[in-house]
Amino acid sequence: MSRARLAVLVSGRGSNLEALRSACEAGLIAADIVLVGSNRPHAPAVRWAHDAGIATLASDSRGCGDRAAWDRGFLAEVAAFWPDWIVLAGFMRQLDGPAISKWIGRMINVHPSLLPKYPGLHTHRRVLEAGEREHGASVHFVTAELDGGPVLAQVRMPVQQGDTPESLAARLLPLEHRLLVASVAFLLSHRVELMSGCIWLEGVPMSGPLQLDEGLALR
Repeated sequence: MSRARLAVLVSGRGSNLEALRSACEAGLIAADIVLVGSNRPHAPAVRWAHDAGIATLASDSRGCGDRAAWDRGFLAEVAAFWPDWIVLAGFMRQLDGPAISKWIGRMINVHPSLLPKYPGLHTHRRVLEAGEREHGASVHFVTAELDGGPVLAQVRMPVQQGDTPESLAARLLPLEHRLLVASVAFLLSHRVELMSGCIWLEGVPMSGPLQLDEGLALR
């Protein structure tokens, strides 16, 4: 069976990228990362990918002026690597709706909250301010709405007494890595389609997000 081609988009240090690469090399994901793209040329993830021998694409989106034009141009360059899937793994930019239209159903994002709660930034702080007893991460299909696409899978964890945004982030990050790896593996080994705003699994609409269990399986 041929291996899928992944383009991974990042803006920061790239810990989710490293988790994906390790999973590909270990055979947990039947895929290869063919490109790492970033809107931050000096992001540590870009250097890491370069040193790992992965093709990189870095174009600074700050001060680009025409946002939609930048998004179209950037994704056109990504498309030149013929990815089967685009994975947003800490890509801190909302992409223009028309620019992503051809990738709807083949572009996913990992987000550090239990969507639809807390889209956008500062999720750990907002969870604590709201007095939530549970926190987590989500993998969702990317649409024009910020963090608003249908959610494929989630991982959950309790909020502990005395938690800070920093402690929440530190405890969630390894779970986020496992969720993203499990989600990509699941997408590549199951018949999953995004149709009319709903995720269909083997011809049946999903009633809710899959959950990552303690055995690191999605159920």
